[in-house]
Amino acid sequence: MKPDYPHLAQRLFNVPLAITPSKIEIVMAAIADRFGLARLFRADGSLVMLGDDEFAAGEPAEARPYAIVEGIAVIPVQGTLVAKLGTLHPYSGMTGYDGIRANFSMALADDEVRAIALDIDSPGGEVAGCFDLADAIHAARGTKPIWAILSECAFSAAYALASACDVITVPRTGGTGSVGVVVAHVDFSRALADAGITVTLITSGARKADGNEFEPLADKVRARIQADVDSVADLFISTVARNRGLSVAKVGATQAGTFLGSAGVDIGFADAVQAPDEALLALWSTLQQKSGGSKWVSQ
Repeated sequence: MKPDYPHLAQRLFNVPLAITPSKIEIVMAAIADRFGLARLFRADGSLVMLGDDEFAAGEPAEARPYAIVEGIAVIPVQGTLVAKLGTLHPYSGMTGYDGIRANFSMALADDEVRAIALDIDSPGGEVAGCFDLADAIHAARGTKPIWAILSECAFSAAYALASACDVITVPRTGGTGSVGVVVAHVDFSRALADAGITVTLITSGARKADGNEFEPLADKVRARIQADVDSVADLFISTVARNRGLSVAKVGATQAGTFLGSAGVDIGFADAVQAPDEALLALWSTLQQKSGGSKWVSQ
């Protein structure tokens, strides 16, 4: 499948993202040459380096949409999260909300599935589609046990999904949090000027070209983008507060910080520090305890 780079640019630049800043640097470095950029620099002048293992092709998809382990449907949530990937499985370092939703819906309706585990290791991704999916997961509480089992990290949009589950487990070296939003504005004006290229935008409205990549970002435009970022952040914070039974003030006070292992439990962002296999065994044990016919009640 040939990548659609212009479409990718529209989804990455000048739109709110719920992703860790370090990961978005790697994403941009990976596609920089596709847009004619030889190198990508941070504001302080340091070079953004791309690791050899970033964006490697994933393994071929399995025949089944999800694995079932002793009655537990294991749904992978891996890499950068995007609204529509068009597959039921992670692909090229990305997972689609559409695939997660489809797998989750099927697992809820599957009589062989007694519980659902989201196997999460993700820095987050697109805002589009994230909170609708988080609401759907939250609304399904009480139907079947739903656990977020972190194989390493659940940051930003990935944490929004994790927070909607009944239980969140995190390994000792894993992380939770980054409840915040970022917009990456790209300014090509100096590069175009150096190349002797002039771009003239002719619009029908004073704000039609706000935030375009051909002009420096004006203060008033930056303020409007900041207002959008703050609005989405408020939605993010209130969603996590609802899902985790925390106050909005407490979640907001984290200032989009990330929390390693037990620190996430202490802040209320996780329930237990467990290795993924231990967490899966713990979920299986709760199913065994309830196999006498008692109805599952979400925590």
